Amino acid sequence: MAAISKSSNGKWRVRISWYDSTGTRRFKSKAGFSTKAEASRWARSMEIKKDDSTITDKSVSFAQYFDEWFRTYKENKISYITAGKYRVIQSKLAEFYGSRKIDEITRRDYQRFINEYGACHAPESVKKTNSIIRSCVKSAILDDLITKDFTQNVELVWNSDREHKVDYLNVNEINKLAAYLESKLDPRYTSYYMIYTAIMTGMRLQEIAALTWDDINFNWKTIDINKAWDFVLKKYIPTKTESSTRIIRVNSKLLDIIAQLKSNHSGMVFCNASGTIPTSAGCNKTLRKSLRQLGINKPSYHFHALRHSHVALLLYKGVDIYAISKRLGHSDLTTTTRRYAYLIDELRQKADDDIENILNNVGIETSHRIAE
Repeated sequence: MAAISKSSNGKWRVRISWYDSTGTRRFKSKAGFSTKAEASRWARSMEIKKDDSTITDKSVSFAQYFDEWFRTYKENKISYITAGKYRVIQSKLAEFYGSRKIDEITRRDYQRFINEYGACHAPESVKKTNSIIRSCVKSAILDDLITKDFTQNVELVWNSDREHKVDYLNVNEINKLAAYLESKLDPRYTSYYMIYTAIMTGMRLQEIAALTWDDINFNWKTIDINKAWDFVLKKYIPTKTESSTRIIRVNSKLLDIIAQLKSNHSGMVFCNASGTIPTSAGCNKTLRKSLRQLGINKPSYHFHALRHSHVALLLYKGVDIYAISKRLGHSDLTTTTRRYAYLIDELRQKADDDIENILNNVGIETSHRIAE
């Protein structure tokens, strides 16, 4: 039960108690409510947390709270692979902080963690890890475990030697690969079809694998991307993010090629003659074999890089970056420009040349007419 009382300063105070898994009685209190109604609402919210076992107190360690937060708010909403990343972060926190309590962590402590983690990790890994931990810390503030965000204004550091620039195929290489895949199409081997679809759509592997015939509208020439496929658990899962759920326009040639797979008599588009969907390893094996046959020497090129190649093709052809962002399923334009900044920079020279040519011709046509 919650005990609500009025302090000498006229503010209301709430104190609740519960028993943890070891049978130890725990207490949690909060003061400063302007009205008794506000205090009662907070007390009711804590009672709910008592019922679903998410309530905690300041005796919890940073690593333990991260684990509780992950299991309560994240585990059932993310893919098996993404959940693995959260577990790795939890183990890193446990390794660095041990049993140190979350309310004892300072901004300096967290900077030291980032310094150590960043010394052997690539920029993208550091940024993602920091983003996840920051979400956890903000949750701890909402749970009244801490009062300050000790992750705020921390300087991110990383190992530049571990930075991996994703390879992508130039326009000529994309055309060669597409033509080669078309020559190898056989409904029994759906990995060729999956690679071809990635080139034409920029879809992620898990999104392609999850497609059913109901997701493809042959009349309107669209693909409805509304789920993903978990290769480990062999089941449908939500798309990577909410914005990843989208409908994209595709070309008739791709639809004609995909339609060949109806002969496999499966509800899932890319289920092969053996009743299985090619895994990431299988698709990458087919992709690298195809590149070798074409004499394209890019040994580190992998399936997800096809997404980058799709972006490179569209950018090269002058497609608006906003339209590309929506096609990829990014939540905002910033995500696209940040992730594909290296492509934009490389194509800027072409744009600069075009601008220079346009400016060089300003007034020339009029000058010729005047001279005449």
